[in-house]
Amino acid sequence: MTSDLILKNALIRTQDPVRPLAHAAAIQGGRILAVGEDHDMTPLSGPGTRIMDLGGRLVLPGFMDSHFHYLDWAMGRKQMALADVTSFQECMDRVAESARRLPEGSWILGQGWNESDWEDERMPTRYDLDHAAPNHPVALWRCDLHLAAVNSLALEKAGIDENTPDPPEGVIARDASGRPTGILRELAPNLIKAATHEPGDPGLYEAMLEGIPVLHSYGLTGLFDVRLMGGVEGAPALRSWQRLREEEKLDLRCWVSLPGERLDEIISLGLRTGFGDDRLRIGHLKYFMDGGMGARTAWMIDPYLDGGVGMPLCSAEALREAIIQADQAGLAVMVHAIGERANREVASVFEAVNRSRALNDSGPTTGPAVPHRVEHLQMIRPEDLSRMARLGLVGCVQPHNMILDIHMIERSVGERGRWTYTYRSMLNAGIPLVFSSDAPVCDPRPLVGMHAAVTRQRWDGTPEGGWYPEERLSVEEAVRAYTTAPAEANGVSGELGSITPGKRADMVVLDRDIYTVNPMEIAETNVDMTIFDGRVVHKMGDDLKNKNKLV
Repeated sequence: MTSDLILKNALIRTQDPVRPLAHAAAIQGGRILAVGEDHDMTPLSGPGTRIMDLGGRLVLPGFMDSHFHYLDWAMGRKQMALADVTSFQECMDRVAESARRLPEGSWILGQGWNESDWEDERMPTRYDLDHAAPNHPVALWRCDLHLAAVNSLALEKAGIDENTPDPPEGVIARDASGRPTGILRELAPNLIKAATHEPGDPGLYEAMLEGIPVLHSYGLTGLFDVRLMGGVEGAPALRSWQRLREEEKLDLRCWVSLPGERLDEIISLGLRTGFGDDRLRIGHLKYFMDGGMGARTAWMIDPYLDGGVGMPLCSAEALREAIIQADQAGLAVMVHAIGERANREVASVFEAVNRSRALNDSGPTTGPAVPHRVEHLQMIRPEDLSRMARLGLVGCVQPHNMILDIHMIERSVGERGRWTYTYRSMLNAGIPLVFSSDAPVCDPRPLVGMHAAVTRQRWDGTPEGGWYPEERLSVEEAVRAYTTAPAEANGVSGELGSITPGKRADMVVLDRDIYTVNPMEIAETNVDMTIFDGRVVHKMGDDLKNKNKLV
C-alpha cells in the first residue's frame, strides 16, 4: 500500500509508549499508516506520494482543548478585545474610541479586561462608561466571564433599575441608595445578553467557520465546546456545528456540551454522551456549583480577605439528584467548581452518586461511556484532592488562567493561594488532568498553556523561580494533557491522542523542540504546520518551503 503523505527527517514524539520516538511517518486515507525511520517509508512511497522533509523539527499529536467557549470566542473576535489593556484609563480610552467610530445607539461590546493587573485595580462603573460613551449602550465582560460592567443605556435597554430583583444565581451590584452600579455578576449579565440582539444563525455560522483556521494555526485539531450557564446560545451553536459537519467544513474533532438545566428533555430524547461521529459528538451535561474568584463569587470555606465567602449557584442536594439521573441515563456530567467549599461539596456529591450506583436496584445500568469531570478545580484543600482521585473524576484545568490570577489570588486569599492551581498535587493524587484555555477567558494557544504549567511564570519571568514552583509540571506531562489525556477522557484513545499506526492522522509540527529549549521559550514557539485527518490545514508563510524544507 502506498501513502498519500510521508513526513521524514523529523523528531516525532509519538506519545505512544510502545514507540515513543520516531523520525518518519506515513499517512494514507486520513490515518497513520506507519511510524518509524526514514528508510522504513521507502516501500510506502509511490508516484502520487507527497514527501515532506521536516528538517529535524518536532512533531506531536494534534492538540485538543478540553474546555472552550467556542461561540463566545468566535463572536468575541468581532468585538472589542480588552485582554491586553493595562490600565483603567486605557480601557476607557478604548470604549471612547469605539464610540467615535460607531453610529449612535449601537452596542459597544467587549471582553477580556482584568482589573487585578491594573495599578489602580478599579472596575469600571456605569458612570465611568457613561462618560466614555454617553450615546451608546456598553457591556464589557471581565476576563473570567463571571462579571460584566455596563453603562446606563445598557441597563435601560435591559430593563434593569433599582426595582429590578436579582435574577436567580445572579447579582446586580447596587450603591447605598439601591441604584445599580453597572456591575453585574454571574447570571445577571444574561439580562444584558437578551437585549443585545444576538446575531442569528447565519452570522454565528460565519463566525464559527472563520475561527477554525485560526485554531489550526495554534495546532488545535480538537476541542470541547462548553455552554455558559443560562445562556441562549446553545441551540444556535449546535445548529451551526451540524451545518458545518453536513457541508464537510468541520475540520475539527468537536465535542459539544449540553445544558444541565435541560436534563429531563435530554433524557426523554434518549441522547447519550458520545453520540455522533469522528467530527461531532454529544459531550457532557454542564452544571455550575459556584462562580469565580475574580468576581468573589467562588464558594469558599473561609472568607476572602476582602470579604464574603462567595455563593453556591445550586444546592448540593439538587446537583446530586441531577447527576444520579444523568448517570443512569448514560450521560456524563461536567461540574464547574472553583472555590474550596465548592470542590468539597462536589466531592461529596460524587461520593453519593457512586453509592447510588452500587445500591441501584432498578437493574444493571451501563452508565456513561466516559468519566464525569470537574471543571477548573481552582482552589481545593489537600484532603479533598484524595477524595476526588478515589472517585475516578477527570480534572479539567486552565494553566494560563493561573498566570492571569496570581495577583488577584494573593490579594483575595493570601497564603491560602498555596491551595490554588495545584497541578503537581493533583497528578500525584491520581487525578487525570486535561488542559484547556476556557477561551475566551484565556489565550487559546496550547503552547501558552504549556508554558504556564511548566514554568508557573509570566512571560516576563515573574515571579522569579515560579509561583509555588513545587506545583510545576514537566513538558511531557503538559503535552500529555493536550493530547493523550483528553483522548482517554473522551473515550477515543483508540482513534486519537498519539501518533500510532491505525489512528487518525492529526499532528502538529513546531518550529523548535519544546522538550529541550529553555522553558521560557515554549510560549514563543510557533506551529509551523498542522495536519488534520491527513491533510495539511495550516502552514506557516510562503517562505517556509525554502527556509525549513517543507516541500
